[in-house]
Amino acid sequence: MTNILHINSSLFGEDGKSSQMANQFIQALRSKLDDSALMSRDLHANPIPHLDGKRFTAFVTPAEQRTEEQKLIVAESDVLINELRDADIIVLGIPLYNLGVPSTFKAYIDHVARAGETFRYTANGPEGLLSNKKVYVFAARGGKYLETPMDTQTPYLRHILGLMGISDIEFVYAEGLNMGPDIADKALADARTQLLEKAA
Repeated sequence: MTNILHINSSLFGEDGKSSQMANQFIQALRSKLDDSALMSRDLHANPIPHLDGKRFTAFVTPAEQRTEEQKLIVAESDVLINELRDADIIVLGIPLYNLGVPSTFKAYIDHVARAGETFRYTANGPEGLLSNKKVYVFAARGGKYLETPMDTQTPYLRHILGLMGISDIEFVYAEGLNMGPDIADKALADARTQLLEKAA
């Protein structure tokens, strides 16, 4: 059994280009697998609360000292973390908003990147606690930013996933989607070709 965790973060939901790419990839991938299970999250339709002082305090309070409210907050985070732990393949549909990841995805990260759960601090620095996972990122962008200083998204994803011990990451980009129909159509066609190759 191959467990797939699928997370979309476009504010356009299933109509978002990043969502469409991720969905196409999953459909193609599952057609090649003998046995698979899929867990999907749409962070726009069902957003994770943004991290605040109350939530952070709940995370760092020792389990035996947590209030009932804090236990509920931590339980929500634990569900997300367990989905990550169980996943063999993680598929992320992520648009570029204002040169970064969507705030809904950042809120998700703030609930799964927890010291003592998905990484730990050591004398030699942080050590990831998740391993043996493959990540595919489907990134849709209105302009062209790849391999420029304005692409903060790619290094962020590598760093934050790496913090948790996940380093096997592949990206498929569709760039220039707001630069005219000809550029957009070619970008999406090229991305589709790439995602089908990766699914195979």
